[in-house]
Parts: sequence; C-alpha cells; structure tokens
Amino acid sequence: MKPRALATLIAAGIAAGALCLALSSCLRSPDDVVHAEDHDAFWLWAGVQAQPVLDRARTLYLLEGEIIGGEPAHLSHRRAATPRIAHADVWIVYRADTLNWSEDVAPAIRTDIARWRGNGNRVVGVQLDFDARTRHLDRYVDFLRDFRAWLPRDTELGITGLMDWSANGNPAQLSRLTGIVDEVVVQTYQDRTTIPGYERYLERMRDFPIPFRVGLAQGGAWRAPPDLATNPQFRGYVVFLVNPLR
Repeated sequence: MKPRALATLIAAGIAAGALCLALSSCLRSPDDVVHAEDHDAFWLWAGVQAQPVLDRARTLYLLEGEIIGGEPAHLSHRRAATPRIAHADVWIVYRADTLNWSEDVAPAIRTDIARWRGNGNRVVGVQLDFDARTRHLDRYVDFLRDFRAWLPRDTELGITGLMDWSANGNPAQLSRLTGIVDEVVVQTYQDRTTIPGYERYLERMRDFPIPFRVGLAQGGAWRAPPDLATNPQFRGYVVFLVNPLR
C-alpha cells in the first residue's frame, strides 16, 4: 500500500473511532452513573477527602476504627479527633477482618459511642463492615446476637451484606437476623466498580426479612431494578464516596 493511501486509511480509522466514542457518550444515560449529588446518605472512609455533598447529607456512615491483628484481634482507631456533626444522623462504622475479638473491643466501642454523643453527634447506630461468607452466615448471626447485648439500648445495630446472601443464603439464618440487626446495607460494588449482574441478585431481595439499603460506589454504573422501590423493606441508598482518579 502506498504511504499516502496508508495515511488516509489511518486518518479515517481515527475519525471513525472518535465518532463511535462520541455516539456512545451521547447514548449513555446520566441515570447509568452514580452521582453523589442525587443522594443524601454517604459512607466516608479513612483517607477519602470530604466533598460538598456532605454538607446536606441526612445520614452519614463514618469509619471510626478497624478490628484487626492477631488472635484475638484488637481495635485500631482511624480518626485523630472525634467529629462534630449537627445536621445529620450518624452511624459509627467499624471494619472487621475477623470475629475473634479481644475482650476489650466491645467495651471500647461503647466508650466511642458515648464520646461521639458527648461531642454533639446524633449517633443512631453502630455498623459493622464484615464480609461474612454465605456458608458461615449462621456463625455471624450468633456473633451479632452477642455483640448486640453490648450496645446501649438506644443504639441500633447495622451491618453490611453481600449480594450473594439474597441468592444463596439460608432463609432460616437470614430470618434470625430479625430482632438482632436493624439494617443491612447491601454492597453492589467492589473497590470502585459495580459488580456485574447486580440486578439478578437484587431481584431476589423481595423476601429479605429486615430493612435494607443498597450501597453504591460513587461514579459506578447503576440502573435501579424496576421492583426495588416497591420492596417494603427497601430504605434507600448509601453512596460510598471515593477520591477523584488522578
């Protein structure tokens, strides 16, 4: 092929590619992306920069510490100071790598609750972020029952949940969560990416026995299943805020 003809072909290919990108951008609905501005409940993790949407939030899930380490595990706090939030309900969040806690973890969480409330925060509950595998759900329910006994009576207990619970979870074990857990936030993402096929999992939430929210990743793909809004246990969304990509 002659150089001039080759150059013409390359230029045509570049133009066609640009046109395809433009068309796909135009055809993609804004509703397919999670915009934090469209929501009023947020997770804020350690190391994530505060965003303007937090100023009008109605509910905030704020990471206070992680239960990590050896056997047994210990509580490691992730905040240099206790925040003061007057405009939103607050859930204090603890990320747990294990359920084999040392004896001082639960009392330390009670101390955290008192300190946060003493600083003017409307603490409605404690959320545990633990990836309980579906086949071990029975052990997790036992743990939650015992942990619930440590919480003040006016403090709700929330947990994060895997979408797989709705598909493969034992209905009897899920029913045991009633009366122990006040809220489950079902995570539809991994890191920044929405998990493919989330629609099929959420369709099976129609018989979920306790109130739940759906956790979304900021900037992730999302289109609400048609029956989600009419589910009597559905309580809305929580957006996991992320730092901008560099």
